[in-house]
Amino acid sequence: MHSETANDILSNKNKGSYMSLSREIAPHLPLLRRYARALTGSQESGDAFVAATLEAIVASPEEFPRRVDPRTGLYTTFHRIWDSANLEFDAAEEETSAMARKAQDRLRSLAPLSRQALLLTTLENFTMPESSEILGLPQEQVAALLEDAIEDLQAQTKARILIIEDEAVIAMDLSDLVTAAGHEVCATATTAASAVEAARRERPDLVLADIQLADGSSGIDAVRDILTSFDVPVIFITAFPDRLLTGERPEPTFLITKPYSPDMVRAAVSQALFFESTGPLN
Repeated sequence: MHSETANDILSNKNKGSYMSLSREIAPHLPLLRRYARALTGSQESGDAFVAATLEAIVASPEEFPRRVDPRTGLYTTFHRIWDSANLEFDAAEEETSAMARKAQDRLRSLAPLSRQALLLTTLENFTMPESSEILGLPQEQVAALLEDAIEDLQAQTKARILIIEDEAVIAMDLSDLVTAAGHEVCATATTAASAVEAARRERPDLVLADIQLADGSSGIDAVRDILTSFDVPVIFITAFPDRLLTGERPEPTFLITKPYSPDMVRAAVSQALFFESTGPLN
């Protein structure tokens, strides 16, 4: 979904309370798109649900949840759309790529509510009350779903991970986090050139990549070069997600924003391996 498409939808009505609402929710659209992609495993499917959410708001702005903050209200509306279409989505065959079909097969194998609770509280940093509001479930049930999801995380297949990060403290922190989760850091790199060399040498199962690197090189360029040699899931880490989530080019499905929490990193690693790994990892 191009950014101008989102703007077109948001500006479909040009007066009254709707314009105020559109200004309030517009800043939260990039992160909703990230969440939708993580939930569906597909940029195309995720954007379709976000577009449907915006269209529903345009059609009935008076039904937008005003008792909560705009971001929580936006995600609540998204989940109304998701819940109403989920059975159809599960059965759809619109995704034709092998990766997309595999992602949907894996999605159906999980307990959907547990996964939603995990993504909302870790990747999106919603509080338990906010997640409860979004999912329309009691807080006690959301907490139980989150516990189930964490248990699933601990049972995930382990991976060899390449960390591309020029700040030593952050690289060490990421290494500690993924190691504590049972994964192995096969290499770290501080520049695009060294990252490409390490990736070709180690053939990691997953790449964690910062955007700005030590010598002024780009983590995006490094990943682009790595992917010319072999397919591997990638998680980008950035303090400026709006620079990547523009809608103007293919975007990363998995994105961690700085400052990040330990649970956010663990959840993103699990989601990337869940959707994009090509088979059992050693």
